[in-house]
Formats: sequence, structure tokens, C-alpha cells
Amino acid sequence: MTRRDFVGYGTTALAMAGAGELLSGCATTQRAGPGGPGGGSDGPLHSIGYFARFGVDETLIRETLAAALSRGGDYSDLFFQHRVSTSMALEDGAVNKAFTTVELGVGVRVVKGDQTGYAYTEELTLEAMRSAARTAAAIADGPSRPGPQRLHIYKELPQRYVLKLGWDAVRPEQKLPILEGLNTAAFKADPRVSKVTLSFSDEHGAVLVADSNGRLVEDVQPMTSLYLSCVAEQNGKREQNTYGVAGRAGLDFYSPERLERVVREAVSRTTILFEATQPPAGELPVVLAAGSSGILLHEAIGHGMEADFNRKGTSIYADKLNKLIAQPFVNIVDDGTNEYARGAINVDDEGNVPGKTMLVENGVLTTYLHDSISAKHYKVKPTGNGRRESYRHAPLPRMRSTYMLPGPHKHEEIIASVKKGIYCSNFSNGQVNIGAGDFTFYVKNGYLIEDGKLTRPIKDVNIIGNGPKVLEKVDMVGDDLVIDEGGWTCGKDGQGVPVSQGMPTVRVASITVGGRNA
Repeated sequence: MTRRDFVGYGTTALAMAGAGELLSGCATTQRAGPGGPGGGSDGPLHSIGYFARFGVDETLIRETLAAALSRGGDYSDLFFQHRVSTSMALEDGAVNKAFTTVELGVGVRVVKGDQTGYAYTEELTLEAMRSAARTAAAIADGPSRPGPQRLHIYKELPQRYVLKLGWDAVRPEQKLPILEGLNTAAFKADPRVSKVTLSFSDEHGAVLVADSNGRLVEDVQPMTSLYLSCVAEQNGKREQNTYGVAGRAGLDFYSPERLERVVREAVSRTTILFEATQPPAGELPVVLAAGSSGILLHEAIGHGMEADFNRKGTSIYADKLNKLIAQPFVNIVDDGTNEYARGAINVDDEGNVPGKTMLVENGVLTTYLHDSISAKHYKVKPTGNGRRESYRHAPLPRMRSTYMLPGPHKHEEIIASVKKGIYCSNFSNGQVNIGAGDFTFYVKNGYLIEDGKLTRPIKDVNIIGNGPKVLEKVDMVGDDLVIDEGGWTCGKDGQGVPVSQGMPTVRVASITVGGRNA
């Protein structure tokens, strides 16, 4: 399919179906795997399922892979992607933004030794794909290698995000009542709320991975997110905060209970700031709340466990494999299997089925997060962590859902153990030096801990430290693990991928707290 054909196809479909229904021919029940368009079809079974509508067939794939290996590359793969993303925003009681973006293309990767060549095209024609393949093949300079003669369809994918109704079948008028209801509920929740902004997004589409070993893997991948931001005013002061949820889920994700939580959390996190003060500055015990505190684990520690940083020797964990790096009750996993979670995947972007990777077991660093290239270097199996933002990017070792497993302590026990410290419940942003693990995080919501009790709310707090050293200082881990549902996106080398994260309640013996001077 040429780019012009695709644009024409998309324009016609939009005109017929509206912004929320680009692929009106898709089945409304989505299944992982290459069984047919949208995961199911009444027509004959084809070796190429979803992408057959764009003219992708076995001949096109084999000939492109042959061109990719024409200069002697060791390995090549193709990554096809189609993604239709729809966004809607409501502000001041009215929809002020609504748009749909459509992506279609294929990336060609050629690996030769430690080197990678990469090119992509948005025209799914043999001429364009061969041209991209020859560009990627330039990384090598040797005799041609044969491409696969047959493609082997991998059908046994897990099904971690099966939808009753695909987003391609959901019309805008089905989403608008959700936003209007949240807007009304937020104003009713507290008279101090003066402004409400809501954003709703969803996407549908699929990926197809084909490689020079003849493997063919196809996966339909939904996503949705919802954010509520509110501004409140009191005695001439103004505060603002946000709460959101996200997942690889359908319209039924937005249950009454989940929507009520969105309003409750957004409003309470905003209005509590009127009572908040800055804590004293200095080295203090810090208790990280269960849930979104996992951002600190992800940024300050998780990135350092990605294999490419360790292979290059830039991570502080490069010489820590199989060594004790935390207390024996500390266990950390990166997990792609949590059903309907934002960080869940049926297959990574290299065609490998992910599982649950134990990074730290009983305080010992047991493995790194691997894509196929780093796994070959370390002589281990890939962990299903080869991920990329889109067909425009080569895959890298990336996290999926990183969290600490429950420990032996109770939440109340952890709070009671602190005479003077802070409790961090909501982080808004931060900066991290991935190699060394040095970080600064901004705490949006929290509390002082005084004599073993949560007392005054705090705000405008920075915590400053080093991730690996903080991990060493974790001296209590709660039994109350929460996987946060926020719309987290992980950035690395200019690429963003959706992730999840979580934590139980955790006490760190001391972190530098940037508050007010005594």
C-alpha cells in the first residue's frame, strides 16, 4: 500500500465513520495473535492477519528480509505498526479539543556483530521497503546471506488485554458523557474547585514482527487514559493538582468506582495543599507511600538494571550482578504479565513473549533487563524487554511494569517507627542521572511524621539522593503492594514507551530533604 493510498483510505474511513471509527471493518472483540483482522474474521485464514488489509503478505516480507541481508548482516527483522490514536479534552464545561492521529509504517533492522543499522518507511510497497532494507543493510559489508524461505506463525501468544469492544467501534458520543459526568462531580465535590480540565485518549492498532529466522508474530494492542486536573481557590490562594488512570483496556475500564476515585483523588490532592507547609530541610527518614512512589524505583534504580547501560559500563550496577545490593527482604521484579495494565505486553517489539523478570531476589541482583542483542552478549535468554516507541525507532532494553514485592512489615508499623521524618504520597516530576543513579524528585503531596504519626500535610518538597544508596538504606518494606494505574510513560534515548510501576509502603533510613531552613 502506498502512502497516498493509505491517506485516501484513512480519509474515506474517517468521513464514513467519524473520528472514533477509522477501521469500521474490524471485529469488535480483539484477540492477541494473527488469527485475522482485529483478532477474528469470518473469512479464510491467512498467514498475515491484521496487516493483510495494507497489502502485507509473505512475499513482501521475504523479499524485504532478503534485501536486508544482502550485505551479510547476521540478523534482520521488520517491525510493522498501525496505530490510531484519538484524544478529546474538556475545559470550562465544553470540549475544546478533539483529534485523531494515524500511524502506519515499517522499520527494518539489520544487526552485524555489535552494530545495528536501522531505517523505516511509511509506504508499504516492495520498492520502498527494499530501499529501507538496503539502507539498514549498509551496516555490513560482506557476501549476501539468504533470507527465510518460509515464515512460521507464532500463534501461542498470551491474551493479556482482550476487549469486549475495541476502540475502533467506540464513537465520540459514547465518551463525552464520561467527561461531562466527571466535570459535574468535581465541582460538586468541593465548593473551592474553580476550574476543571479533563482529557480522554484511546488508541487501537497492531504490531507485526517478522525476522530472518522466519518467525512471524502479530499482536493487537489497545490503550486508554483519562486525566482530571482541577484548580481550587481559597482566601486568595490557588492550588492545582491532577489524577489519572490508564490501561490496555476498553470502555468498560471506566467503571463507576474507578471514575469516582478519579474525582476523589484529584480534588482531595488539590484542596489538601491549602493546609500544607514545607518540612524542615536536612537528612531525614523518608516513608514512600504504596503505589505511585514506584516512580522513584523506576527512575533511580530500574534504569540502572537495563542491560545496555551495564554492557557499556555506565550503570552503577555493571559489576553488581549476583551481589547483595539491598536487605534480604527486598525483592524487585519487572513484569509484563499484569493483565490490562498499561505496562502489559503480549509480545515485546522483537517478537519475544515476556514474563516476570526477577531483578533483585532476597537483596541480590540476579539479572538485567535484556533485549535480544544484550542477551546474546551476556549469553542468556532475552527477558522480553526489547521495546520501542514506534516503527521509527530501533528497540532497546526497556522496563514494562517495575515494582517491589511485598515485605514483612505493616503500614502502621512503618509509620510508628519514625520519630521525625516525612511521608511521600505523590510525586510530580524529577531528574535522574541514569548511570550513577543520582536523583532529585519533587514531592507534590505528603505529610510530616512526628512521634510515629502522620501530622501536618506538606508540599513543595524536593528529595535528593542516589538510587542504589537509597536501595541499600531501605530498612522496612510493607505488605501492602499497590500497582499504580497512572498513565506513566518512560523516556530513554528520545523514545517514550508506556509503563506501569508500583511499591508497597517502604521506609528509607535517610534521604536529603529540601524544605525550609530551621
